[in-house]
Amino acid sequence: MGHPRKARKQYDTPSHPWNADRIKQENKLVQKYGLKNKKEVWKAETMIKRYRRDARELLGMSSEHTSTERQQLLNHLIRLGILPENAKLEAVLDLTVEDVLRRRLQTVVHRKGLAYTAKEARVFVVHGHIAMNNRKIDSPSYLVKRGEEELIGYYPGSAVIKLKIPETPKKEKPKKERPKRDSYRGRGRRNRR
Repeated sequence: MGHPRKARKQYDTPSHPWNADRIKQENKLVQKYGLKNKKEVWKAETMIKRYRRDARELLGMSSEHTSTERQQLLNHLIRLGILPENAKLEAVLDLTVEDVLRRRLQTVVHRKGLAYTAKEARVFVVHGHIAMNNRKIDSPSYLVKRGEEELIGYYPGSAVIKLKIPETPKKEKPKKERPKRDSYRGRGRRNRR
C-alpha cells in the first residue's frame, strides 16, 4: 500500500537500462511524436502491457462474467480509437506503443494540420491555443476518443489564429553576406577610428 495522497507511478521502467536497440527505438518514437522525454513512451508501453495482460487472462477463461468483461475491454479500446470498430479480442494482443501514441492530442493536432511539427503541436496545446468543442485542453497526453477528432481546433480568440496560415509553411530567407572589414582586425576596441 502506498500513501493515499501520493499518486502511484504510472509507468514501468525498462528492466535493463542500457539496451542499445531499445534506446534507439525509444529515441525514434520521441522524435516522431514530439514527446518530452522517454517517460511518456514508458507510460504508453505500460498501458499497452496492461491491456494485453487483461486480454490474455480473458482469452484463457470462459464464463458468462468473462464474456461481459471481454466486451467491456473491447468497447473501451474501440471508444478510445485504439482498435477499429469490428475488432476482436485477439487484436488486443497485436497492439503496439504507436497505437496509443497516435491517439494523443498532440499527435492528432499535428495530423490535422493545425501545427507544422509535433513539437509545435505540443507547444500549442500546453499554451492553451487548442480547444475541443470550444473548451481548452492543455494536456498533450490527453487520449482523443473516436468521436472527438472532428471537434479539435484552435481556441476562439487565440493569437495563433491570427498568425497562422495553415497551407503555407514559412520559408527561410537566405542570409545576405555582410562585407568584411579588414581594417579593424587586430586592433582592440579602443583603437578603432
